[in-house]
Amino acid sequence: MKIQGKNGRGLRALAVGAVAVSSALVLTACGSDDNTKANGGDAGKTAPGNIKCGGKGQLLASGSSAQKNAMDLWVKNYQQACAGTEINYKDIGSGGGITEFLQGTTGFAGSDSALKPEEVTESKKICKGGQGINLPMLGGPIAIAYKLSGVDDLVLDAPTLAKIFNSEIKKWDDEAIKKLNPNAKLPSTEIQPYHRSDESGTTQNLGKYLKASAPDVWKYEAEKSWPAKGGQSANGSSGVAAQVKQVEGAIGYFELSYATSAKLNTVKINTGAATPVEATSENASKAIAAAKIVGKDKDLALKLDYATKAEGAYPIILVTYEIACDKGNKPETLESVKSFLNYTASEDGQKVLAGAGYAPLPAEIAAKVREIVPTLS
Repeated sequence: MKIQGKNGRGLRALAVGAVAVSSALVLTACGSDDNTKANGGDAGKTAPGNIKCGGKGQLLASGSSAQKNAMDLWVKNYQQACAGTEINYKDIGSGGGITEFLQGTTGFAGSDSALKPEEVTESKKICKGGQGINLPMLGGPIAIAYKLSGVDDLVLDAPTLAKIFNSEIKKWDDEAIKKLNPNAKLPSTEIQPYHRSDESGTTQNLGKYLKASAPDVWKYEAEKSWPAKGGQSANGSSGVAAQVKQVEGAIGYFELSYATSAKLNTVKINTGAATPVEATSENASKAIAAAKIVGKDKDLALKLDYATKAEGAYPIILVTYEIACDKGNKPETLESVKSFLNYTASEDGQKVLAGAGYAPLPAEIAAKVREIVPTLS
């Protein structure tokens, strides 16, 4: 698999490691020349503790709830190494994070979709002499999770999924679902679809998948706000996951780590490939590997292929960006932003992702991010 850059160069996808890294990862104190070792969590291996600390005081950031579990790991590891910096990340959704960034109240924003052209224009008011740029930091599958007694293996395709979320299919024993699951004992339980109540890049990426793969059914434009009528809503990925976990017949969408932590069954997607594809970090990486870089200069916005039929490629994917100014960052937090984002894009920062249900960046994309972060000013 390759990622084609804007100059047509092939980028090799980083293989997702099979080593699970626990949230108890301990990094030793760092300095500008720190070459100490850190324990690798459950794997029992050591990894270089190469965090280069920078800046002091509090760094505020907000945005994507899809990356919250990864951000918790990153913040814990970074602050154990860099005690002089306190990082406060609020998972208020991609839309809220971009709003706060454009108001100048945060050092960076997390978003599951790239800045729109009008948002880039608005960012120039905050980024004096520069503008906001998209720095991809992690990828992953958007899991479709459900609660249905007696059914622990479920396959859906894009048209059926679109009809469920559009309130057109209302019973679990609908003929369209039965056709995709001939061996399942599907009950006549009412389907309870849940969506995000807040503005969310996860919602937008699901919309892009449904629009690309089921255009005859899903007529809505992909926006951060949920477009369809019907269904029930909850705030954040954690809120939707909590509702799906407790409501019989429920179905919802959120980042894979929420499904894993809640021990929820997830849907396999019939993409037209030989075998339905499960939501895993490795399968998401296969789809992300087909992305194209569409950003210019220091901006690394990606275009994802939501309609992929490649074997083993899970199509409902997202890439979360950290959004910062290329120039004109706030002087009091600039060094902290650069230091923290350099860690999250580093090999050590990316290693923790696979064990947490995320897909690390393709190797050469991560390298590009590491080239750009030190140039922020």
